[in-house]
Amino acid sequence: MLALFFLTFASRTHHRKIKEQMSKITVVGAGNVGATCANVLAHADIFNEVVLIDIQGNMAKGKALDTWQQSSVDMYSTRLTGGDNYELTANSDIVIITAGIPRKPGMSRDDLIATNAKIVVSVTQNILKFTKNPILIVVSNPLDVMTYACWKASGLSDKRVLGMAGVLDTARYRAFLAEALNVSPKDIQAMLMGGHGDTMVPLPRYTTVSGIPVTELINKEKLAAIIERTKTGGGELVNLMGTSAWYAPGAAAAQMAISIIKDEKRIMPCCVRLNGQYKLKDVFVGAPVKLGRKGILEIVKLRLKKEEMELLHQSAAAVKEVADAFDAMNL
Repeated sequence: MLALFFLTFASRTHHRKIKEQMSKITVVGAGNVGATCANVLAHADIFNEVVLIDIQGNMAKGKALDTWQQSSVDMYSTRLTGGDNYELTANSDIVIITAGIPRKPGMSRDDLIATNAKIVVSVTQNILKFTKNPILIVVSNPLDVMTYACWKASGLSDKRVLGMAGVLDTARYRAFLAEALNVSPKDIQAMLMGGHGDTMVPLPRYTTVSGIPVTELINKEKLAAIIERTKTGGGELVNLMGTSAWYAPGAAAAQMAISIIKDEKRIMPCCVRLNGQYKLKDVFVGAPVKLGRKGILEIVKLRLKKEEMELLHQSAAAVKEVADAFDAMNL
């Protein structure tokens, strides 16, 4: 019991020090993903303040107020504010951008890129009016090119602009494996690379269950089916609900922010700018990175097999095609 007391005390002391050092985060976009993300961040009870910003200011204000009123029930002290005024975001340490629209029937890929890129660029510019050097986490789709658009608009170091995709994709992958193997998802570790979508590159030989290679626990056919389901995981949920997912994406973005603020140096798959790593240059795709208080501390270099490297380059080429379409728009 005494050991548990000191462990709890040490944990609370660590959280208190974090709040003193770095304590404000903004979530832009108060839709399902953004509101979920803000709620998860509040429950983490690490930040002093979570700001929820949306063009619909009253909705952002209302969802922030609702989550603040939840605090005494779920026992956290994180303050939440909301609205449409970017002055509220001043001196944010981290900004998570979820703003954007989903692709609608009859809308081309270029239409979606143009619409969401304008939103992401505008959001980035407004944030930087009031915060000099934040860490920016992009969730808006199409994810890889929106992260690229955010980085270009910000003028920040590519160590401080990253996209949330791999954390979500590996979460889906781990959930499917947990079902198939009848084990806890807590014991599954996984890694994937490449673009967010059909061209992502899961890496089964870097997937383990309590240290046991997953290839020793499941046959190739079942594993291949799970990998395919992971690639189309977002589409599966859209077909079921008629809209994009929000619980897992919101929690995934929050997990990245928590790792950064706690300076945990956790290794996660994130959308980052590769500039020579994996023989790829000036392209934003998923890769394993070490996250800490300064953002991307290191891009981890895996020893990929020839076929894995080929798949990664195919995925990067698909991302580059979309990025070139964005550049051609001269937004």
